[in-house]
Amino acid sequence: MTTIKLFIDEDAMSHALVQGLRARGADVTTVLQEHRTGLTDPEQLAFATAENRAIYTFNVADFVRLHTAYLAESKSHAGIILADRTRHSVGEQIRRALHLLASKNADDMRNAIEFLSNW
Repeated sequence: MTTIKLFIDEDAMSHALVQGLRARGADVTTVLQEHRTGLTDPEQLAFATAENRAIYTFNVADFVRLHTAYLAESKSHAGIILADRTRHSVGEQIRRALHLLASKNADDMRNAIEFLSNW
């Protein structure tokens, strides 16, 4: 069973979130660490897919559209995790993300969208 690896996009980047997830064993990289700031959402999703990482974002509308387009074009992605910055504190995001990571594996996330609020 392959563990889900995360790629935190630009709008969701938070030092506290990244450090909190890493401190609890999550494999996390960010747009900043990968020198990908300023790139488009399609470019970020393509990178995450190439790296076999689920993308973690607050950009719900754009990534739902991208997910739908990928499926319509029979393209594959490594998963999309959608969070609401106004709904959950960083601590709550960490708790929910860790619950998701403990409950699913990378194969489960392939071509899937998960809303953090469900966890």
